[in-house]
Amino acid sequence: LLLLCHAEEAAVIVSGLRNTDVFVGESATFTCELSHPGVKNVQWWLDGTPLHNNLVTEISEQDGRIHTLTLNDVACHDSGTVTFRAGSLISSAKLLVKGISLLE
Repeated sequence: LLLLCHAEEAAVIVSGLRNTDVFVGESATFTCELSHPGVKNVQWWLDGTPLHNNLVTEISEQDGRIHTLTLNDVACHDSGTVTFRAGSLISSAKLLVKGISLLE
């Protein structure tokens, strides 16, 4: 009996992160879709700093393929590069937080 086992297809990024502009105090959401679930070592970063799920930073996944990061109540200093990593896959986008001008 000969059993053929083929290596599982490597996941690819179906839909990557998009640059996002928001105002101070708003929420910014980034979504990355993978071709299939089960990718290990998923991590989000903001300017090289790893992000963790908490009240301000919401990290979720749907069906193991759609990974979402929501940054709540952003401030000007949150502007930077958001990076999603899943194994060897990487997608990045810019977050621009705009201040509200009080001068009318």
